[in-house]
Amino acid sequence: MNVKRVTLYHVVMRLRSPFVTSLETVQDRDVIIVEVEDADGVIGWGECVAFSTPWYTEETIKTCWHMLEDFLIPSILSATIEHPDQVSTLFEHVKRNHMAKASMEMAIWDLYAKRQRISLSKALGGVRTKIEVGVVVGTEKMSDCLKMIEAYMEQGYKRVKVKIKPENDYEWLKEIRRHFPEIPLMADANSAYSLKDVERLKALEEFQLMMIEQPLASDDLIEHAFLQKQIKTPICLDESIATYHDAKVALELGSCQVINIKIGRVGGLTAAKRIHDLCQKYHVEVWCGGMLETGISRAHNIALASLPHFTIPGDISASSRYWEKDIIIPEIIVNNGEVDVPDRFGIGIDVDRNTLAKKAVYRQIFE
Repeated sequence: MNVKRVTLYHVVMRLRSPFVTSLETVQDRDVIIVEVEDADGVIGWGECVAFSTPWYTEETIKTCWHMLEDFLIPSILSATIEHPDQVSTLFEHVKRNHMAKASMEMAIWDLYAKRQRISLSKALGGVRTKIEVGVVVGTEKMSDCLKMIEAYMEQGYKRVKVKIKPENDYEWLKEIRRHFPEIPLMADANSAYSLKDVERLKALEEFQLMMIEQPLASDDLIEHAFLQKQIKTPICLDESIATYHDAKVALELGSCQVINIKIGRVGGLTAAKRIHDLCQKYHVEVWCGGMLETGISRAHNIALASLPHFTIPGDISASSRYWEKDIIIPEIIVNNGEVDVPDRFGIGIDVDRNTLAKKAVYRQIFE
């Protein structure tokens, strides 16, 4: 593969409702859409899922654009690529900046699968034709939370994740369990706790949570290992797992019983697949996390989640969960809590260029 042209689109999408975590409230979602075209006119699509501010990781939309424009795109345009696994090696001279790297690597994976005339799922080694999906609820009002959960259960979602923090954890979960005693329920803390909160976290065990996600610091593995020994609820690590090495250390230390794999956070599909394979070896469960993406990134997530060890429903909601209109055709649809894995070449969906043009506030072409 020889990429002859890369186009970056700065896209702004308004969420149907604000998304609230313990760290940030998001209403307008900025993303970077990456389009690569090879010498034969075949096109691949990727998406940069960094946020506008560095609340989730150190990366932002502005820093990612800089890394893409000044370092990553020049490397891609000057290279001959036989397989997408080479991209991570090609980018080794750039430290971290995983979301910027992932956006370009995703586009190369899509391009590769299309050139091979296979689906991205098949290119990655996926085995499923359908995947079970869950949904995340981030809101400040309990009444809204309960209404959302009821609606999502009626739509067939297989599990619900709610955002918690010390100000609203026990009573929040108690009220949810009072209304929905049987639903598969997990809680995401986004690093809102410390080891001083061990007893508070123990108290949440009565709600029979599937897991509690990232309770402690975003760069910690050691204290999570201590906490996991103190509580029965399985710990899931998210932000702490930025690399394959992080995952291996966490598994050796016993820092968690579950890992949330996000393509952007770990630097691409190649790294995500390696972490999946590692967790399978250690018999630690994995699931595919979401980042308030457009359908382009969501299609990549679907392909990833078709791998055999993704046994927990991922955050792969329908397009209509977040957007009045997505930038893909057809939009992602959830039927009875499941999403079909596309069998068309590449990511298996088309980009709606008219909507993309309307949502893009800036575009730049590199050749």
